[in-house]
Amino acid sequence: MHRTPKATPGILRATSVAAALLAAVTVLAGCERGSENVPDDPTSGPNGCPTAHARAQTAVDRARRTDVPWNGPTTGPTAVSGRTIVYVAQTMTNPGVAGAAEGVRDAAGVIGWNVRVIDGGGTPAGLQAAMSEAVALRPAGIVIGGFDPNATSQQVTRAVASRIPLVGWHAVAAPGPSRRPPLFTNVTTNVEEVARISAQWVISQSNGTAGAVIFTDASIPFARNKSELIRKELATCSGVQLLSYQNIPIPDASSRTPREVSSLLSRFQDRWTHSVAINDLYFADAAPALRAAGEKGSGPPYNIGAGDGDPSAFQRINNEQYQSATVPEPLSLQGWQIIDEFNRAFSGRAASGYVAPIHISTADNTDGATTWDPSGYQQAYRKIWGK
Repeated sequence: MHRTPKATPGILRATSVAAALLAAVTVLAGCERGSENVPDDPTSGPNGCPTAHARAQTAVDRARRTDVPWNGPTTGPTAVSGRTIVYVAQTMTNPGVAGAAEGVRDAAGVIGWNVRVIDGGGTPAGLQAAMSEAVALRPAGIVIGGFDPNATSQQVTRAVASRIPLVGWHAVAAPGPSRRPPLFTNVTTNVEEVARISAQWVISQSNGTAGAVIFTDASIPFARNKSELIRKELATCSGVQLLSYQNIPIPDASSRTPREVSSLLSRFQDRWTHSVAINDLYFADAAPALRAAGEKGSGPPYNIGAGDGDPSAFQRINNEQYQSATVPEPLSLQGWQIIDEFNRAFSGRAASGYVAPIHISTADNTDGATTWDPSGYQQAYRKIWGK
């Protein structure tokens, strides 16, 4: 407002009304997109988007529960005997891929099967060679462990021609059977739900007033889709501002993430309050830069990984070292499910259709664990298999 030398009473009254309206607008502006005001206490009450915040809080409270009973299959074919499974891994340096493989080994030991793991090394040529070796072994079944089957289309075609059933783990975007590519089933959580709950955690934890950064790898269609879903859910809260959308290929994460984090801190300073990454590994690489900048390990920024939930992520969460939460895959459970799906395929049955529910792990509900391992699944599968 411009200062005036003198005003009549009528003008004074109009000016007072305008000032009151301006004050009201200013207060409301603090709740709109772009607000830099983040409460010191992130649990003090919603002020950015009350409706979206209430919805997010309910969803997060439900996802944080650890006492969820087994909701998977309780009936199915008894165990067939004498089978060998080959697990083709995208790379065993990926903790999610390795964790699922370990679950497959454990379940195979119970059902009485043999498992061989072939590491694709994370390269197209390595995956093609690994799949060629797997098909040549003529196993009872092959696991597509964490990579796009279309990258090994010739080998997949040979496997199908040899009547070798394929079960994917994070092989395509959606859980369940797939015709193109031809998978008996794909074992994964629902990517839409994982993306939604990770964004809802940001909305809930920030009371709807966050300055957020998304870390993704846009070269991977599955990861790009997940990060776009995260962006969409964050946009449901008018008080959340997306500060930056960081496209960092996973193979380059260790070298690029520290530089990008330093740049983000310089650009946004205290405006950067929360981060969501499509994979926990980004926060392993972000930690040194955050530490060097003097940021507290307990945040802000408060960081959540929308995928995998590997042991190192749990360690960062439990020790408050630059990660606050993860939406973990129940890797061991999924390994057991893979074996059960193969048993159904060998018995001429349909896939189970089971999709594990989403979960959020924080320091408050992990009890020091380094994996998300829900209860009930081993007993259920043993009963189904007669073991």
